[in-house]
Amino acid sequence: TVVAGVPPDYFSATGQYWGNPLYHWNVMEQKGYRWWINRFSSVFELFDIVRVDHFRGFEAAWHIPAEEKTAEKGAWVKGPGERLFDTLRAALGELPIIAEDLGVITTEVLALRDRYNFPGMKILQFAFESEPVSLPHNHVKNGVVYTGTHDNDTTAGWYNSISAAERHEMSEYLGCSGDDGVGNLIRAALMSVADTAVMPFQDLLKLGSEARMNIPGTPFGNWEWRFSWDLLPRELAASVRKQLERYDRVQNGEKIYAP
Repeated sequence: TVVAGVPPDYFSATGQYWGNPLYHWNVMEQKGYRWWINRFSSVFELFDIVRVDHFRGFEAAWHIPAEEKTAEKGAWVKGPGERLFDTLRAALGELPIIAEDLGVITTEVLALRDRYNFPGMKILQFAFESEPVSLPHNHVKNGVVYTGTHDNDTTAGWYNSISAAERHEMSEYLGCSGDDGVGNLIRAALMSVADTAVMPFQDLLKLGSEARMNIPGTPFGNWEWRFSWDLLPRELAASVRKQLERYDRVQNGEKIYAP
């Protein structure tokens, strides 16, 4: 009767109609959320930290009538919220989770994130377009900063698509010239007070829109980009290492100086 998706947002004027069924939270609760305990237990065996996409769906999810063709018509329906995460924490201990707190975010979603001290996300591409809260001076230590995510264009593609006024504003904010938009955004991410900084590999290689990973709301042609070794400049590793040292992001504190 209803399917999942999100209402109109930055990525799509008609929202994203995913078409997949939604969870029967009442049934899962009756079973002690065992399916979720097993699922998180498995992924924690594989990964040090897990980013939970669409975290806001645990607070409330967008229910779209199945007969609709777009995600424009729907309703927010409450999810399990703290009942689920209290159960998970009781079973698994502290939860190494990054909460994808993007999109239509309410105070209730932020409260759920903060109740468990989950780090949220800041996307620098958004910061210089329409989301001032993502500007570096608004970052917090318990957070993750991205130049862009798998849903964004590459930073080179994005930088070439924004207006001259937006590029000028970004240069003014960062205090640098606009000759290297990708490098400037990477440096801004590494300079952030956020504990963790993430740069897609395409951004480290400074590739354009041809290397974009995913276009939200489109079912075909995504996740096809692959790198080849000839794309990697010989000096890339040393250059990245030098920046990590400069901004104190080398975990063991060891300094390695490349010639």
